[in-house]
Order: sequence, then structure tokens, then C-alpha cells
Amino acid sequence: MIKKIHKQIQSGEKTSEEICREYLGKIKEQNEELNAFIEVYEEEEILEQAKQVDEKVKNGEKIKLLEGIPCGIKDLINIQGKKTTAGSRMMENYVASEDAEVIRRLKKEGVIFMGKANLDEFAMGASGENSAFGSTKNPYDTTKVPGGSSSGSAVAVASEMSPWALGTDTGGSIRQPSGFCGVVGMKPTYGRVSRRGVFPMATSYDQVGPIAQTVEDVAIVLQVIAGEDKQDNTTIKESNLENKLAELDGDLKGVKIGYVREFFEKEGLDDDVRDLVKGKIDWAKEQGAEIVDVELPNFKYSLATYYLMITSEVSSNMARIDGIRFGFNEAVDGAGESKNLLDVYQKSRSLGLGEEVQRRIVLGTYALSAGYYDAYYKKAQAVRELIKDDLRKAFEKVDFIIAPTSPTPAFRLGDKTDDPLAMYLADIYTVTANVAMIPAIALPAGKVEREGKELPVGMQLLGKWWDDWKLLSWAKGFENN
Repeated sequence: MIKKIHKQIQSGEKTSEEICREYLGKIKEQNEELNAFIEVYEEEEILEQAKQVDEKVKNGEKIKLLEGIPCGIKDLINIQGKKTTAGSRMMENYVASEDAEVIRRLKKEGVIFMGKANLDEFAMGASGENSAFGSTKNPYDTTKVPGGSSSGSAVAVASEMSPWALGTDTGGSIRQPSGFCGVVGMKPTYGRVSRRGVFPMATSYDQVGPIAQTVEDVAIVLQVIAGEDKQDNTTIKESNLENKLAELDGDLKGVKIGYVREFFEKEGLDDDVRDLVKGKIDWAKEQGAEIVDVELPNFKYSLATYYLMITSEVSSNMARIDGIRFGFNEAVDGAGESKNLLDVYQKSRSLGLGEEVQRRIVLGTYALSAGYYDAYYKKAQAVRELIKDDLRKAFEKVDFIIAPTSPTPAFRLGDKTDDPLAMYLADIYTVTANVAMIPAIALPAGKVEREGKELPVGMQLLGKWWDDWKLLSWAKGFENN
């Protein structure tokens, strides 16, 4: 998709202005129903940027691959001078003072930002229902969830309101909505992409990644946003992704694919989901791949480890959101009934933050409290290392591991909002990659019929640390099928 649009602009077949108008038109037609974008930027501003690209083409200049192509950005990522709401009432009027590092890199490439995509509040959710600005709807069936927390980004791409978008992935927040919406989404290796300028949910888990229609488009965006950021000491010095698009050959011959029986025998896994992903495994075998049984003895602890650690980190990161320096302040923006400073804190947070955010803050504060830190957070850190060790042993035998993205296709809006534990279980297949900090990519496995509508089913490939590019190439092989 990206190369096709680039070729149209560079050749003069279409102008960047025409392309931006087309996508803006699709947003006007669909966004009211799907609610993928919280904010769409002024048409005049977008078209002015497009005209500048078109002028370069008219003058015979060669433009960059992403130049003049529009996109959507999850509203957790700062764009200087624009609002970053994080999907929360608390932050609805916050204007970013500087660009996130990924935005700075994209601006250098001449990318055009159309607006900010909807999300579960502060990226806390697995359904797209927790936004203060309303639920995002699945474009395949608007009675179903699109997945979360990068709901708007996935829906914008799936409904062709945007050719690609950026999301963030803390426990599957790129991959799960990509699976529910039938698009491709990647969580890079932790440290591959800078987190600076992205509001942190859980600092040792968050990663920015692309969502697009194809594996190649994901690769194009990733090679721009990846690399060292001297102001983010979690990033690595070399991205190892430059100029490797030609290496996406998709060849699966001789590749060893890890098969974890527990993934496919787990209670709650939909039969159709199991059959579709197993069908892809059988196809890979026909292409010359070798299927190898591997064990992950501590996989069963991934979800508990994840939720103990991320709620603890949420509690720490959300401490700054108190309505004093920025955000909703009950004394100023509310009824003004606060009696003292502590009352301002309590009322601002209780009115400005949603139920799921408050739940995670309380759980994390408890886990970090005196007398419980060693029993919960410290023990979860130790189990995290055991899970990493299981994967190290597995990757000595295989190149990557295949799994469903989610136990079921997209579920109905409202089905799990009153049952947080059932909602958390929707992350069962995605959280392991974040716990272990490995790269993972979600791509379509097929579709199933539910209530007269065809719904996408996702599969994911989990790769070795820093094997992001190889993982993209193998994903391309499955996409070719």
C-alpha cells in the first residue's frame, strides 16, 4: 500500500493532496459511527503540507518513501502543539510541548498526520471501550469490540480511513486489535523503538509499533521509527533495519517453527480459531518449514506476572496525574467543592479517571505497599526471568513460535465490561511477548462467521530478541499464502 501510494505521488499519477482528500473523505463518512479518531486535524493544515510535497514533485525532486502519505497516531504519543488526551477526561485539554522521538523521525520523512486515534484510557484495556470519548467500533460488525488498547489505530487502518497508523503495545495492545480487525500489527523488541514522548503506562513493558494493511508496510514504518535515542537509555545503538526491505522474501523453507501444545489445548480457545491457525501451520509445513514441539513450562504464570508488574508500574507512573500541574482539576474544572489540597487530589482523580484506570492504580499501590512488595512485585520480577529463560531454551531449537492472537474472534460490546478478569484473559496469548521483551507480529489467519457477519481471526509469530527483521520476513511468507 505505502509503495503504491508513493509511486502514484512520485510519478504524478496522483497528488499527495488528492490522496489526503480521499482519506479525509473516508474519515468524514465513517468516523462518526466507528469513532476511530478522537481528533481530526484541520483540512487546510493537512492539505497545505500535501501541496508542499506536490510542489517538490513538480520541480523534479525525488521524495522519500513515506513523504506526503497520511497516517493516524494513537493519542498517547505527543505531537508538539497538538492535544494528547490519552483517551482520558483528565488529559482532554493537555497540549504537548514537544514531539515524541518517533514523531520527530516521521516528520523528517515528510509524513502527514491526519489526527489522533482513539484508545482505551491511558492504554488500559483490551476492548476499546474504556475511552472517555466513547467506544471504538469494529468495522466488520459495529456491535463487536475492535480490541484494545490501540483500538482507533487498528480500526482506522482496517476501514481504510488511514493507510497506516502508530499504536503502543504493553501486553498486546497492537496485536490484539490488529487480530480483531484483520490487519497487521507489530510489537518490536523492547528497546528497538524510543518511548520518549509517549505517555508511559508500564515503563518496562511499553513499546511503540506500526499497524498497517501489509507486512511490508509495517516494515517500512518500523525502519524509520527504530533506532537509538540518546535521551531514552532503553534503546539500542543500532537498529539493524536500514535498507532491508529487499530481504523480505517470505521464504519458509528450512525454517523451524515452534509449536507449543499448551497454546492450542488451552480451555477457552475457540475451535474455529484453533483450526485456522493450525491450518496455517500445515501450510507452512508444505512450504518446507519444520514444525518442532517446544515447551514453555512457565507460560501459565505469564498473565499473573504481567498484571502484577504492570499495575505496580501504572501506580507509579500515574502518581503525576493529580490535576495540579496539568489535567482535570476539581477545584478549577469541577464543582469547586474541595475543602483542602488532599480533597482536590482525591476528587480530581476520582472524577477525571475512569474505573479501569482507578482499579489498576489501587491494585498496583497495594502490590508495592510495605509488607507486600517482596511477595508480589519482586516475585513477579523473578518469574519474568524464568519465562525469559524458557524462551531462550525454546529459541535454541526453533526460529520462531506460532500462536493465536486471541482465544476468540471479537466479542460483543459490553460483554466483559462488568467482568475485569474475563477481560484480562483476552490477553492470554499476547502478554508473554511483553513479559519476555521479545518481538511479535500479528497478521490475519482467516475469517469466521458469527451472527451473520464475517469476523477476522489473528495469528501471531513470536521471535527471538532483536530478530525483528527475520520475523517480518517469515510473516511475509504467511501473508503470501
